[in-house]
Amino acid sequence: MPFNITLPAKIAGLISTIRPSDLLEILLVAIILYKLYAMLEGTRAITLVKGILVLFMANFFCNVLQLNLLSWIFEKIMTWMFVLLPIVFQPELRRTLERLGQGKFLFTERETLDIEEANKIIDELVRASKSLSSTKTGALMVIEREMGLNDVADTGIKLDARITAELIGNVFFVNTPLHDGAAIIRGNRLYAAGCLLPLTEKRGLSKELGTRHRAAIGISEQCDALVLVVSEETGTISVAENGRLMRHLNGETLASVLRPAFVHPHRKNIFDVFTRWRTHHA
Repeated sequence: MPFNITLPAKIAGLISTIRPSDLLEILLVAIILYKLYAMLEGTRAITLVKGILVLFMANFFCNVLQLNLLSWIFEKIMTWMFVLLPIVFQPELRRTLERLGQGKFLFTERETLDIEEANKIIDELVRASKSLSSTKTGALMVIEREMGLNDVADTGIKLDARITAELIGNVFFVNTPLHDGAAIIRGNRLYAAGCLLPLTEKRGLSKELGTRHRAAIGISEQCDALVLVVSEETGTISVAENGRLMRHLNGETLASVLRPAFVHPHRKNIFDVFTRWRTHHA
Protein backbone atom coordinates (compact mmCIF):
# COMPACT_ATOMS: atom_id res chain seq x y z
CA MET A 1 0.00 0.00 0.00
CA PRO A 2 1.28 3.53 -0.70
CA PHE A 3 0.75 4.50 2.95
CA ASN A 4 3.31 1.91 4.06
CA ILE A 5 6.15 3.55 2.17
CA THR A 6 8.63 5.15 4.55
CA LEU A 7 9.56 8.80 4.22
CA PRO A 8 13.15 8.19 3.07
CA ALA A 9 11.84 5.91 0.34
CA LYS A 10 9.45 8.62 -0.82
CA ILE A 11 12.25 11.14 -0.97
CA ALA A 12 14.50 8.68 -2.82
CA GLY A 13 11.72 7.98 -5.33
CA LEU A 14 11.17 11.71 -5.87
CA ILE A 15 14.87 12.37 -6.37
CA SER A 16 15.13 9.51 -8.86
CA THR A 17 12.58 11.26 -11.12
CA ILE A 18 14.64 14.47 -11.33
CA ARG A 19 16.61 14.79 -14.56
CA PRO A 20 19.71 16.96 -15.13
CA SER A 21 17.62 19.14 -17.45
CA ASP A 22 15.18 19.75 -14.57
CA LEU A 23 18.01 20.99 -12.36
CA LEU A 24 19.23 23.26 -15.15
CA GLU A 25 15.73 24.63 -15.65
CA ILE A 26 15.31 25.32 -11.92
CA LEU A 27 18.68 27.09 -11.86
CA LEU A 28 17.79 29.29 -14.86
CA VAL A 29 14.39 30.20 -13.40
CA ALA A 30 16.02 31.09 -10.07
CA ILE A 31 18.57 33.33 -11.81
CA ILE A 32 15.90 35.09 -13.87
CA LEU A 33 13.68 35.67 -10.83
CA TYR A 34 16.65 36.99 -8.85
CA LYS A 35 17.63 39.42 -11.61
CA LEU A 36 14.04 40.64 -11.96
CA TYR A 37 13.82 41.20 -8.21
CA ALA A 38 17.18 43.03 -8.21
CA MET A 39 15.92 45.33 -10.96
CA LEU A 40 12.63 46.06 -9.18
CA GLU A 41 14.11 46.43 -5.70
CA GLY A 42 14.01 49.99 -4.45
CA THR A 43 11.71 51.19 -7.25
CA ARG A 44 8.04 52.08 -7.39
CA ALA A 45 7.39 48.86 -9.30
CA ILE A 46 7.98 46.67 -6.23
CA THR A 47 4.93 48.27 -4.57
CA LEU A 48 2.84 47.47 -7.63
CA VAL A 49 4.05 43.87 -7.55
CA LYS A 50 2.94 43.57 -3.92
CA GLY A 51 -0.49 44.90 -4.90
CA ILE A 52 -0.79 42.29 -7.65
CA LEU A 53 0.15 39.52 -5.20
CA VAL A 54 -2.57 40.75 -2.81
CA LEU A 55 -5.13 40.50 -5.61
CA PHE A 56 -4.01 36.95 -6.43
CA MET A 57 -4.27 35.90 -2.79
CA ALA A 58 -7.70 37.52 -2.41
CA ASN A 59 -8.94 35.72 -5.52
CA PHE A 60 -7.56 32.41 -4.23
CA PHE A 61 -9.29 32.68 -0.83
CA CYS A 62 -12.56 33.72 -2.47
CA ASN A 63 -12.44 30.56 -4.59
CA VAL A 64 -11.63 28.41 -1.57
CA LEU A 65 -14.50 29.92 0.46
CA GLN A 66 -16.80 29.78 -2.58
CA LEU A 67 -17.59 33.49 -2.49
CA ASN A 68 -18.87 33.50 -6.04
CA LEU A 69 -19.66 37.20 -6.44
CA LEU A 70 -16.29 38.33 -5.09
CA SER A 71 -14.54 35.69 -7.17
CA TRP A 72 -16.25 36.99 -10.30
CA ILE A 73 -15.23 40.59 -9.44
CA PHE A 74 -11.60 39.64 -8.81
CA GLU A 75 -11.45 37.62 -12.02
CA LYS A 76 -12.65 40.63 -14.02
CA ILE A 77 -10.14 42.88 -12.26
CA MET A 78 -7.29 40.47 -13.00
CA THR A 79 -8.34 40.17 -16.65
CA TRP A 80 -8.14 43.94 -17.10
CA MET A 81 -4.98 44.03 -15.02
CA PHE A 82 -3.09 41.92 -17.57
CA VAL A 83 -4.17 44.37 -20.26
CA LEU A 84 -2.95 47.34 -18.19
CA LEU A 85 0.35 45.78 -17.03
CA PRO A 86 2.38 46.88 -20.10
CA ILE A 87 1.19 50.45 -19.48
CA VAL A 88 1.78 50.47 -15.72
CA PHE A 89 5.21 48.81 -15.99
CA GLN A 90 6.29 50.69 -19.11
CA PRO A 91 9.51 52.16 -17.61
CA GLU A 92 10.54 48.80 -16.07
CA LEU A 93 9.75 46.87 -19.28
CA ARG A 94 11.75 49.37 -21.31
CA ARG A 95 14.68 49.08 -18.91
CA THR A 96 14.57 45.27 -19.05
CA LEU A 97 14.41 45.15 -22.87
CA GLU A 98 17.30 47.62 -23.14
CA ARG A 99 19.42 45.53 -20.79
CA LEU A 100 18.56 42.41 -22.81
CA GLY A 101 19.57 44.19 -26.00
CA GLN A 102 22.85 45.30 -24.42
CA GLY A 103 23.54 41.81 -23.06
CA LYS A 104 23.41 43.11 -19.46
CA PHE A 105 20.52 41.12 -18.04
CA LEU A 106 22.61 38.33 -16.48
CA PHE A 107 26.01 39.99 -16.59
CA THR A 108 26.45 43.70 -15.98
CA GLU A 109 29.67 45.30 -17.12
CA ARG A 110 29.84 48.78 -15.72
CA GLU A 111 32.72 51.11 -15.16
CA THR A 112 33.30 51.33 -11.43
CA LEU A 113 35.22 54.03 -9.61
CA ASP A 114 37.41 53.41 -6.60
CA ILE A 115 36.43 55.10 -3.35
CA GLU A 116 38.99 57.89 -3.66
CA GLU A 117 37.97 58.75 -7.23
CA ALA A 118 34.25 58.56 -6.38
CA ASN A 119 34.66 60.89 -3.39
CA LYS A 120 36.60 63.33 -5.57
CA ILE A 121 33.80 63.44 -8.16
CA ILE A 122 31.18 63.90 -5.41
CA ASP A 123 33.21 66.77 -3.93
CA GLU A 124 33.40 68.46 -7.35
CA LEU A 125 29.64 68.12 -7.88
CA VAL A 126 28.89 69.46 -4.40
CA ARG A 127 31.29 72.37 -4.88
CA ALA A 128 29.77 73.18 -8.29
CA SER A 129 26.22 72.95 -6.94
CA LYS A 130 26.94 75.27 -4.02
CA SER A 131 28.62 77.77 -6.33
CA LEU A 132 25.69 77.71 -8.79
CA SER A 133 23.24 77.97 -5.90
CA SER A 134 24.98 81.04 -4.46
CA THR A 135 24.64 82.88 -7.79
CA LYS A 136 21.15 81.45 -8.53
CA THR A 137 22.39 79.90 -11.77
CA GLY A 138 20.07 77.19 -13.04
CA ALA A 139 21.57 73.74 -13.67
CA LEU A 140 20.36 70.25 -14.53
CA MET A 141 22.69 67.23 -14.30
CA VAL A 142 21.69 63.62 -14.97
CA ILE A 143 23.94 61.02 -13.34
CA GLU A 144 23.83 57.80 -15.36
CA ARG A 145 23.61 54.53 -13.45
CA GLU A 146 22.70 51.03 -14.70
CA MET A 147 20.53 52.18 -17.59
CA GLY A 148 22.35 53.80 -20.50
CA LEU A 149 21.36 57.29 -21.61
CA ASN A 150 22.85 57.38 -25.10
CA ASP A 151 19.49 58.32 -26.62
CA VAL A 152 19.31 61.36 -24.31
CA ALA A 153 22.97 62.27 -24.92
CA ASP A 154 22.34 62.25 -28.69
CA THR A 155 20.00 65.25 -28.28
CA GLY A 156 22.86 67.40 -26.99
CA ILE A 157 26.55 68.02 -27.64
CA LYS A 158 29.16 65.40 -26.73
CA LEU A 159 31.91 66.71 -24.44
CA ASP A 160 33.39 63.60 -22.74
CA ALA A 161 35.46 65.76 -20.38
CA ARG A 162 36.71 65.09 -16.88
CA ILE A 163 34.35 66.48 -14.22
CA THR A 164 35.46 69.60 -12.37
CA ALA A 165 33.46 72.29 -10.63
CA GLU A 166 34.91 74.87 -13.00
CA LEU A 167 33.80 72.92 -16.09
CA ILE A 168 30.25 72.56 -14.73
CA GLY A 169 30.19 76.30 -13.96
CA ASN A 170 31.20 77.10 -17.53
CA VAL A 171 28.61 74.73 -19.02
CA PHE A 172 25.75 76.33 -17.08
CA PHE A 173 26.99 79.91 -17.33
CA VAL A 174 24.04 82.21 -18.10
CA ASN A 175 23.22 82.84 -21.79
CA THR A 176 25.65 80.21 -23.09
CA PRO A 177 24.33 77.71 -25.69
CA LEU A 178 24.39 74.81 -23.18
CA HIS A 179 22.86 76.69 -20.25
CA ASP A 180 19.24 75.60 -20.72
CA GLY A 181 19.88 71.92 -21.44
CA ALA A 182 20.81 68.99 -19.22
CA ALA A 183 24.29 67.56 -18.70
CA ILE A 184 24.84 63.80 -18.74
CA ILE A 185 27.40 62.50 -16.23
CA ARG A 186 28.84 59.05 -16.88
CA GLY A 187 31.33 57.81 -14.30
CA ASN A 188 33.97 60.51 -13.85
CA ARG A 189 33.17 62.19 -17.18
CA LEU A 190 30.78 64.92 -18.21
CA TYR A 191 29.65 63.00 -21.26
CA ALA A 192 27.25 65.45 -22.94
CA ALA A 193 25.54 68.79 -22.35
CA GLY A 194 22.61 70.74 -23.77
CA CYS A 195 20.46 67.59 -23.77
CA LEU A 196 16.66 67.52 -23.91
CA LEU A 197 14.69 65.66 -21.25
CA PRO A 198 11.04 64.52 -21.13
CA LEU A 199 8.75 66.43 -18.78
CA THR A 200 6.78 64.60 -16.12
CA GLU A 201 3.05 64.20 -16.62
CA LYS A 202 2.36 64.27 -12.89
CA ARG A 203 -0.42 66.57 -11.80
CA GLY A 204 -0.57 68.44 -8.54
CA LEU A 205 3.10 69.41 -8.41
CA SER A 206 4.00 72.61 -6.59
CA LYS A 207 3.77 75.76 -8.70
CA GLU A 208 7.25 76.62 -7.47
CA LEU A 209 8.66 73.86 -9.67
CA GLY A 210 9.71 75.06 -13.08
CA THR A 211 10.68 73.28 -16.28
CA ARG A 212 14.02 72.05 -14.91
CA HIS A 213 12.40 70.31 -11.95
CA ARG A 214 9.66 68.80 -14.13
CA ALA A 215 12.28 67.54 -16.56
CA ALA A 216 14.30 66.08 -13.67
CA ILE A 217 11.27 64.21 -12.36
CA GLY A 218 10.34 63.12 -15.89
CA ILE A 219 13.67 61.49 -16.72
CA SER A 220 13.88 59.88 -13.25
CA GLU A 221 10.49 58.24 -13.90
CA GLN A 222 11.80 56.59 -17.06
CA CYS A 223 15.20 55.36 -15.86
CA ASP A 224 17.28 54.77 -12.74
CA ALA A 225 19.33 57.96 -13.08
CA LEU A 226 19.96 60.38 -10.23
CA VAL A 227 19.15 63.95 -11.33
CA LEU A 228 20.70 67.01 -9.70
CA VAL A 229 18.85 70.35 -10.07
CA VAL A 230 19.78 73.88 -9.06
CA SER A 231 16.88 76.34 -9.18
CA GLU A 232 17.40 79.54 -11.15
CA GLU A 233 14.73 81.40 -9.12
CA THR A 234 15.67 80.42 -5.56
CA GLY A 235 19.06 78.69 -5.80
CA THR A 236 17.58 75.62 -4.08
CA ILE A 237 19.49 72.37 -4.65
CA SER A 238 17.30 69.31 -5.33
CA VAL A 239 17.76 65.69 -6.42
CA ALA A 240 15.19 63.59 -8.30
CA GLU A 241 15.13 59.79 -8.13
CA ASN A 242 12.41 57.30 -9.11
CA GLY A 243 9.96 60.12 -9.77
CA ARG A 244 10.47 61.68 -6.33
CA LEU A 245 12.08 65.06 -5.66
CA MET A 246 14.24 65.80 -2.61
CA ARG A 247 14.54 69.54 -2.11
CA HIS A 248 16.47 72.06 0.01
CA LEU A 249 19.67 70.00 0.21
CA ASN A 250 22.85 71.42 1.69
CA GLY A 251 26.39 70.30 0.91
CA GLU A 252 26.48 67.46 3.45
CA THR A 253 23.08 65.98 2.60
CA LEU A 254 23.76 66.35 -1.14
CA ALA A 255 26.99 64.37 -0.80
CA SER A 256 25.18 61.55 1.04
CA VAL A 257 22.45 61.44 -1.62
CA LEU A 258 24.96 61.37 -4.50
CA ARG A 259 27.28 58.76 -2.96
CA PRO A 260 25.24 55.63 -3.95
CA ALA A 261 25.41 56.73 -7.60
CA PHE A 262 29.22 56.55 -7.59
CA VAL A 263 30.13 54.12 -4.78
CA HIS A 264 28.54 50.80 -5.64
CA PRO A 265 28.34 48.22 -2.80
CA HIS A 266 29.20 44.73 -4.01
CA ARG A 267 26.10 42.60 -4.35
CA LYS A 268 26.41 38.90 -3.72
CA ASN A 269 24.71 36.68 -6.24
CA ILE A 270 24.88 33.11 -7.41
CA PHE A 271 27.92 33.77 -9.61
CA ASP A 272 29.83 35.32 -6.70
CA VAL A 273 29.12 32.26 -4.54
CA PHE A 274 30.36 29.92 -7.29
CA THR A 275 33.50 32.00 -7.91
CA ARG A 276 34.36 32.10 -4.20
CA TRP A 277 33.82 28.32 -3.89
CA ARG A 278 36.01 27.63 -6.93
CA THR A 279 38.78 29.93 -5.63
CA HIS A 280 38.65 28.32 -2.16
CA HIS A 281 38.96 24.80 -3.57
CA ALA A 282 41.55 25.62 -6.24
